Amino acid sequence: MKFIFDRDTWQEIYGSIRKNKMRASITIIGVMWGIFLLIVLLGAARGMENNFNKLFGDFATNSVFVWAQSTSMPFKGFQEGKNIRLKLSDADHIMSEIEGLEFVVPRHQRQSQATNNFKTGSFGIYGDYPELDRVEKKDMVYGRFINDSDIEEKKKVCVIEEEIFKQLFDKDEYPIGQYIKINDVNYKVIGMYKQGQVRMGGPQGAIHIPFTTFQQVYNTGNTMGWMMITGKPEYEIKQIEADVKLLLKNLHKVHPNDNRAFGSFNLGNEIKKFTGFLTGMQFLTWFVGIATLIAGVFAIGNILLITVKERTKEIGIRRALGAKPWEIKRHIMLESVFLTSLAGALGIIFGGIILMVIDSTMGKGPDSALTNPTVDIPVILIAVSTLIILGTLIGMIPAQVAVSIKPIDALRDE
Repeated sequence: MKFIFDRDTWQEIYGSIRKNKMRASITIIGVMWGIFLLIVLLGAARGMENNFNKLFGDFATNSVFVWAQSTSMPFKGFQEGKNIRLKLSDADHIMSEIEGLEFVVPRHQRQSQATNNFKTGSFGIYGDYPELDRVEKKDMVYGRFINDSDIEEKKKVCVIEEEIFKQLFDKDEYPIGQYIKINDVNYKVIGMYKQGQVRMGGPQGAIHIPFTTFQQVYNTGNTMGWMMITGKPEYEIKQIEADVKLLLKNLHKVHPNDNRAFGSFNLGNEIKKFTGFLTGMQFLTWFVGIATLIAGVFAIGNILLITVKERTKEIGIRRALGAKPWEIKRHIMLESVFLTSLAGALGIIFGGIILMVIDSTMGKGPDSALTNPTVDIPVILIAVSTLIILGTLIGMIPAQVAVSIKPIDALRDE
């Protein structure tokens, strides 16, 4: 390995590259472009994944939302267009009769006016159970979320979103323990949380009160507006959605083929589609990047073959003076590895710069398309290792051609 640190070795490599500056530069750019594409596309894919996680990171991803609508078919004496109301007992039936469920969370919702002194606004008011904080995690800034005691005692307490605090309170106020009025009913603020990227309360924010308090204040009886259903990780959420709808049809005497009676949004299914898209994008990125790298490395091999042809006489003289085949071979292979490594380093540097530019321009703000577009160090190491291996392998071809030249033939060649 001493020859790697030999000054004469590198002077010879430098001289060889300088004689073919144009060809060497174009070849380096080809390999550099391959690693550059790989880094930028992988970083962009990671940025999309991070942005998606930022949007839905607070939700239990294996979830489905279900609500009632009206029937589209007559059945068992009921006419088409019958309005259906979900009942709390439906949640109990679903939890006990359908396999693979983790949570069934009934919810109520309505739009109402909320005031604090002279400040007022229209917000989404939600009747919720403590389990909501487990399927839609709240990033609490102050206080706490609704608990079992609030439910049992039907307390007039509320948890507000940060956006509501900005509209109803002064900047330096501490909201916990203060009261806001919702439809002429006073509620004590027990918690405030940071707004998520996906906002269930609309642009103005959300206020959460105990489900039992919502029942009492708005006289909803034993009904619910909709429910969030979360499946265990090993169960298919699409099948759970179908089972839930079928059970609800049986409970509410709805025709089995009526597809309008119950609406749903399968968050888990949508997330799977997106993660599948990301996986496909990453595969395509690796395919394009590796293919471009291979094309560039083959170009280096071609350059070295041309260089060997041009240096036939020089190689013949060195062989005649006693140079061993392995010495000539290792020199050409080292030149190949050097060119691929140099191109790879430049590609990684420029790719990193572009990702920094993308992050500073497209990765900031609430509406950012990409979030922290980066590439893991192990991925970069794999790419570099691949380059070195390819550079070594492709360098063997011109190296073998060089040592196969007989000294007497090389000296006769003009």
